[in-house]
Amino acid sequence: MLNLLAALQWTAARGLLIGACLVVSSQQIEAKVLPITATFNPDPNNPQKNEFKNTTPSMGFCRDNPVICQYYGIFSLRSHVTSELFGPIEANHSDVRKGAMIKAPANWRHLTVRERTTGEEATVEVRIAGVGGTYHLSDDVRLITGVPDIFNAHSALWQGGNWARPPGSCIGIGNNSVSITSFNFFWLTPNEGICSKQANFLIPGFGFQYLDFTYQLRTPDPLKMSTGVYEGTQVYTIGPGGDFDLGDTVLLADNIIQLDFTLTVEHALKVEIPPGGTRVELVPQGGWQAWLQQGRKPTRLFRDQTFNISASSRFKMNLECEYTQDGKTCSLREPVSGNFVPLNVSVSLPRGLSDASGKSVERRPLLRDGSGTELFQPAFYVERRPGTLHFEIPPHEVASMLRPGHQRQYSGNVTVIWDSEI
Repeated sequence: MLNLLAALQWTAARGLLIGACLVVSSQQIEAKVLPITATFNPDPNNPQKNEFKNTTPSMGFCRDNPVICQYYGIFSLRSHVTSELFGPIEANHSDVRKGAMIKAPANWRHLTVRERTTGEEATVEVRIAGVGGTYHLSDDVRLITGVPDIFNAHSALWQGGNWARPPGSCIGIGNNSVSITSFNFFWLTPNEGICSKQANFLIPGFGFQYLDFTYQLRTPDPLKMSTGVYEGTQVYTIGPGGDFDLGDTVLLADNIIQLDFTLTVEHALKVEIPPGGTRVELVPQGGWQAWLQQGRKPTRLFRDQTFNISASSRFKMNLECEYTQDGKTCSLREPVSGNFVPLNVSVSLPRGLSDASGKSVERRPLLRDGSGTELFQPAFYVERRPGTLHFEIPPHEVASMLRPGHQRQYSGNVTVIWDSEI
């Protein structure tokens, strides 16, 4: 009789962030720090979804237009800072930098995040996917253009129409609200480049009441990350020639925006052995009847013990033994004679779990030092899938255990360890 003790370990992890906004201010302030947070938890209802969930509340554009942002897969934050008015902007100016322009860091940038305790690293990619807000004029737009209707006056003010129709590669989305001195807009930035509007009339003063920025993230595969909290920072410059460039007319005192990312990974590793499954009895194929009734010695003593495993994290496996003869494998002992026999233990894991090279795990030997089972990893969240522990006495040892007329019982404790601390 073999007593099987299952040592199970659980693990958890977190992490990520989603949304950023830039503010325009004439006052000298420190860098604007915006936190972005996200978390990964395995979802039993959607095991194929290996993604972080944004836990940063959207502000600004995406708070006001959630359906639009969900469609485009973007998030936003807002910083409420009113800028001074700058200018003037000359009519029909030839230099885009002397007018109204926006260039956002729309290309993907790599950011390293590190687990705060272990230092384990992962790579996040972030891009500014859009920019918007409200521009502000020093004078009534109807007086500037001579057009009595407010909306039509804003359209007449700019070459190519109002800011619902952005220039260059920018794409206008959302609703546009207007007043006699302001126009609300939002532009997607699929490519990095300058989007500028040429004024048809002299604008004595121009600025932004606020700017919203949306971003997109490419996060690492959380199934390849250890449980923990990962942190990193992305810094952008604001100003002429900076990452965020508003031209030479709008000059900001605050020239830094800092995104602080926190990605939390919470993994699951759970092994369930059915009732009675911790006591493993090794028997011949078909039972003991052929030996007891016909004297036919069995050539094999074995038992396959099933278990259910749920796993979203990497893990390793190894053994602890009450008895061992070679230091690597477990043994069983017969107390009367003091004889030992080796016990081979192996594991088969369900589809979705593979070794470090991507190979399926079929009857993989389990050893005390864990060699050969140092890393198993999920391709997706495995939820209560069946696996098997295989126990067997080597065939050449079976004959020595059996003596007609003598009752012998070999036993020993074996601890199988699923360990998520890799």
